[in-house]
Amino acid sequence: MAANMYRVGDYVYFENSSSNPYLVRRIEELNKTANGNVEAKVVCLFRRRDISSSLNSLADSNAREFEEESKQPGVSEQQRHQLKHRELFLSRQFESLPATHIRGKCSVTLLNETDILSQYLEKEDCFFYSLVFDPVQKTLLADQGEIRVGCKYQAEIPDRLAEGESDNRNQQKMEMKVWDPDNPLTDRQIDQFLVVARAVGTFARALDCSSSIRQPSLHMSAAAASRDITLFHAMDTLQRNGYDLAKAMSTLVPQGGPVLCRDEMEEWSASEAMLFEEALEKYGKDFNDIRQDFLPWKSLASIVQFYYMWKTTDRYIQQKRLKAAEADSKLKQVYIPTYTKPNPNQIISVGSKPGMNGAGFQKGLTCESCHTTQSAQWYAWGPPNMQCRLCASCWIYWKKYGGLKTPTQLEGAARATTEPHSRGHLSRPEAQSLSPYTTSANRAKLLAKNRQTFLLQTTKLTRLARRMCRDLLQPRRAARRPYAPINANAIKAECSIRLPKAAKTPLKIHPLVRLPLATIVKDLVAQAPLKPKTPRGTKTPINRNQLTQSRALGGIMVKRAYETMAGAGVPFSANGRPLASGIRSSSQPAAKRQKLNPADAPNPVVFVATKDTRALRKALTHLEMRRAARRPNLPLKVKPPLIAVRPPVSLPAPSHPASTNEPIVLED
Repeated sequence: MAANMYRVGDYVYFENSSSNPYLVRRIEELNKTANGNVEAKVVCLFRRRDISSSLNSLADSNAREFEEESKQPGVSEQQRHQLKHRELFLSRQFESLPATHIRGKCSVTLLNETDILSQYLEKEDCFFYSLVFDPVQKTLLADQGEIRVGCKYQAEIPDRLAEGESDNRNQQKMEMKVWDPDNPLTDRQIDQFLVVARAVGTFARALDCSSSIRQPSLHMSAAAASRDITLFHAMDTLQRNGYDLAKAMSTLVPQGGPVLCRDEMEEWSASEAMLFEEALEKYGKDFNDIRQDFLPWKSLASIVQFYYMWKTTDRYIQQKRLKAAEADSKLKQVYIPTYTKPNPNQIISVGSKPGMNGAGFQKGLTCESCHTTQSAQWYAWGPPNMQCRLCASCWIYWKKYGGLKTPTQLEGAARATTEPHSRGHLSRPEAQSLSPYTTSANRAKLLAKNRQTFLLQTTKLTRLARRMCRDLLQPRRAARRPYAPINANAIKAECSIRLPKAAKTPLKIHPLVRLPLATIVKDLVAQAPLKPKTPRGTKTPINRNQLTQSRALGGIMVKRAYETMAGAGVPFSANGRPLASGIRSSSQPAAKRQKLNPADAPNPVVFVATKDTRALRKALTHLEMRRAARRPNLPLKVKPPLIAVRPPVSLPAPSHPASTNEPIVLED
């Protein structure tokens, strides 16, 4: 019962996605909505995976400084990896979340110099923070104030002067005396002078236009004149005039009129006071943020002085009573039952009802974190095309701490921490840039084609394994079968065993003799097909079937006779079917040329058609050509026909220029 009871101030887990880790939040308020649901106003805390790589580097340097200053005991690489999952970053960002999304409690504490980091790993659901993250400004700042100790901050107290010893210090740099308790005036005379000073202050406010607007009534002006600023001015006047009442009276009312003294409470307008109350509701007593976001035209000293004067007013007392009444009406705690619904990422075992992510997973896959092969339950993890999964314990660790127990390259241990991903823990370009030797055993990483350019960068151990374990790896056989899985763990283990026993002499490298570039270019030019050139002076007859083509085309073939296309009894066959005789119909619509997207275009492959290929194309009808294109895997058995080429018929030269818009008359 107590474990499912959540109160204001508790640190809890919130689930916003079935595949992403939990959100760590602190409950500030529990409000009941109009439809009866409970919403929690929470403070956001961020993980390392939620901030940028530059801020992660800043957090790493802060962690190193903390370890050096506090003299932390040494930890292993795996413990250091898990400590990054226990570190959070506090923020001043608030949000409202449904209380039904709460998945449990956790503990978050401010990191102290006396704490030992390894103790956080021994406790479940325990986190720490030392920096504050600003989601808007993208900055990390220290949360606790610095203790200013040293000669720069503490005053050096001189020795006490002996009796009769003169003070040789510069009195102008010393503090100025503003009141002498051994003055000749009595307390009654001082009180009478203070009453006169208040009366002068009230009269001065009556003469001032701005003050008469702010304090329209007499008692309001008298109350403003009775504030501490008027009393301080009166006592300072007595000190400067040597406690002579006559001189002090004349100083209060000089020749130009009475002296008006106003404090911050009178200087601030009503709108500025409302802004201050709104800022105080949002930031509390953080006067730097109040000045930066709400009152940038006010000085910090003015804001602090106004705050302590504002606490003496009735406005502060009224707001304090309203807050107390609202706190009594709000919920103090809420009971959330344990969440028992199955996770959609749960992999259904073979033989049971298939689930959402249970279908399509290969047998024999290991856990991405602990590499175990046995678990009571498995969960799909990462992008679907990666076919990754976690065991039950590693899945709970992933949901609570936002990472894997052991550093793997899939999670990003070998690279800098990336920006937060909304669709998964790893993007496709990052997954494609991983080496095949760093994946789990018995798994083939079949990745989809990516349009972006990427680089496969191997580690030193991978390059050594290729040479030391060629008998196990069989690179030539693996290159022919890229889809077959490679047991990377076994190869790396065998390489680690063979590496100390290997000979210390460097491996022999057989240099490959390559031909010079000029020789290669000459061979390519000699093998390239020559493009037939059309003589410029010859006139080419125009075929009627090609009237729709562009007039700018060069050599157009002569119209063929019917006997040429009929085949004269020769049985041609395309794709195992008899070839229908006849001329290609000119009424067939011309095929539209599709424009390919440059990003979708495959690697450039050029097919050079020969004369025989062109003759075979001409022997096929349009229908047979389309059938052959639909079934390119079937052989096309066509014997080249005997084509009788009619000598070209020369046409009379046109009398009009080529650029004219008049129709062209064709004579057959």
